[in-house]
Amino acid sequence: MSESSDAEAEELSAKEIRKRKRRESPPDPEPLPGLVDAHTHLAACGGRSPEAVAEILDHAERVGVEQVVTVADDMVDARWAVQAAHWDRRAFAAVALHPTHAGDLDDAAKAELTEMAADPRVVAIGETGLDYYWTVHSEDCADPAVQRDAFAWHIDLAKRTGKALMIHNRDADRDLLDVLKAEGAPDTVVMHCFSGPVPIARECVDRGYLLSFSGTVTFANSTELREGAALTPDDQILVETDAPFLTPHPYRGQPNQSYCVPYTARVLAQVRGVSPERMAATLGANARRAYSLPLR
Repeated sequence: MSESSDAEAEELSAKEIRKRKRRESPPDPEPLPGLVDAHTHLAACGGRSPEAVAEILDHAERVGVEQVVTVADDMVDARWAVQAAHWDRRAFAAVALHPTHAGDLDDAAKAELTEMAADPRVVAIGETGLDYYWTVHSEDCADPAVQRDAFAWHIDLAKRTGKALMIHNRDADRDLLDVLKAEGAPDTVVMHCFSGPVPIARECVDRGYLLSFSGTVTFANSTELREGAALTPDDQILVETDAPFLTPHPYRGQPNQSYCVPYTARVLAQVRGVSPERMAATLGANARRAYSLPLR
């Protein structure tokens, strides 16, 4: 075989190794009891049956993640989320139409979401908000005006039901905060997968919102995000996976699940200068308070 053929073979082998690694799940972290995954998508992680949900949550519980909030993007996901919350006592649901699906919020969807929101296993209205990234990058995304109208309706639903409002925000910091101010925010607002700059973090904190940090806070290029995590008060910080996405470093790009929460919690502990155990206790207590979850 020629030298060029050898090099090509080595390059193909390296690519196959990288592909195989992306398909592999991260190893289990060291257990860190008391945690709650404040935002995951069980259905997207394969949790579409009672047995599959139990397997995911058993795995999470073995490393200290005791409860999860599984979240909807569309009406189909909302139904799955409520089912999962009834299948397993460790799962709770959040229901809403994601801003990219805001155009689906017709009278029938409003009626069904209102009925779902009354379910005691539903602990939040979300994820809802504004997403200007996909308005540019996808023809299927609802336009900003439609998103704002749907967001306002979800804000009102959260206030009517007394449940937490779970926010999705992508490239829409100022408009999103302006809508919340104009409509009047509910008592509990969770900024899911917070990724804004430090001034936005400070404004959210000053308004009393909770900032929920995902695996993105562990990424090498997330210096400003870690600054935001450092300035968030003890009683306003949460941790989440947003699984199956946003797997923490050093497993970025590999499949994510709730059992990976301790990786992110330990980075938050390091950023904030506290022990992992204290950080886990704080994060778990905040999630249970924000979502009115029972103590385990």
